Amino acid sequence: MFKQLGYSFNADDCIGCKACEIACKNENQTPAHVRWRKVTKTSGDFFLSVSCNHCDNPECFRVCPERAFSKRQDGIVEIDENRCTGCQLCVTACPYSAPQFDPETQKMSKCQMCYPRQDVGLLPACVEACTTGALNIIDLNQFSDPEATRTLSGFPNIKITSPSIVFYPFKPRKRYFLK
Repeated sequence: MFKQLGYSFNADDCIGCKACEIACKNENQTPAHVRWRKVTKTSGDFFLSVSCNHCDNPECFRVCPERAFSKRQDGIVEIDENRCTGCQLCVTACPYSAPQFDPETQKMSKCQMCYPRQDVGLLPACVEACTTGALNIIDLNQFSDPEATRTLSGFPNIKITSPSIVFYPFKPRKRYFLK
């Protein structure tokens, strides 16, 4: 059985420090305007850290006229920038805004789950940098946790792409105030 690598994200543990976002940028030397991983605050008042979700049915893969996208046996969706013509069809097709256009190179790029690091036994830079352990990497074919959910409020519809990410929802806490 093949692996389907993906992320697990615990919204309850994320403090919005953006260490994962910064580690991604540093590891991949992306230009300032290219953000493969993004940490945002949702309307539900919790943080969400998202990058390419290495979907089971990636829309970027389906719509690319140059066939620049491929899926490795471990489930990682990668892009061959040499084949990319910068048409940006993948941007409009991806519900997660994962592919990023670089105006300098006129090409698309995206998170490739740090596969060169993983190929030598290291964690993706974003996972390694997460100070609270909110972000992890998992094999979805082996993963089973009844507390995990496939989506969260503020995350795009998962029906078409089946993203390779699971979530642990934010748990509102009771706050007590002194009088």
